[in-house]
Amino acid sequence: MSSTTTDATDASADARWLPADWTHPVHVPVDDGHHLRPIRATDVDLDLPAVHGSRDRLWSIYGRAWGWPPVAMTRDEDLADLARHEAEIVAHESFNYALFDTAETRLLGCVYVDPPEKVGADAEISWWVVDELVGSDLEAALDALVPAWIAASWPLRQPRYVGRDLTWDAWLALPDLPAWPADQDRGAL
Repeated sequence: MSSTTTDATDASADARWLPADWTHPVHVPVDDGHHLRPIRATDVDLDLPAVHGSRDRLWSIYGRAWGWPPVAMTRDEDLADLARHEAEIVAHESFNYALFDTAETRLLGCVYVDPPEKVGADAEISWWVVDELVGSDLEAALDALVPAWIAASWPLRQPRYVGRDLTWDAWLALPDLPAWPADQDRGAL
């Protein structure tokens, strides 16, 4: 996947859990008509309908762990959330990739690549598609892509696929990692 993936760099990136010289992918083909790219605050008008339209299922996945998505998330709340995600991506603190159609007229899901909160992994990864795509060929393509893409393009040794290789309840039961000093490499397990 790395040959078809473009990279972005930011010299000021916070690389506590990733190498300082590593660049994150900025375009990842999923299938012939869809791709992933880092989410931006300007995606709010595509993100909000995707989240609202799948809110109950998303809450069943992320609600206990993240308290997300709230029942009545407003556009301003989503805009603030997406701006935070965008800033975290630039700083290499965590990554939210949106799943789009070719023309980026619809946001169809997201992939999260986060530093570990729990013991036993160097990243915690999860993803979702909108309700109408559950069980679809596109969901199957994303399910196959994410672990292969992480293995090929990310400097991770022990990624954990939350909701995939263990349940969210099992993840919540794991011990939390201790707080990390800003100058320590979080990826060194």
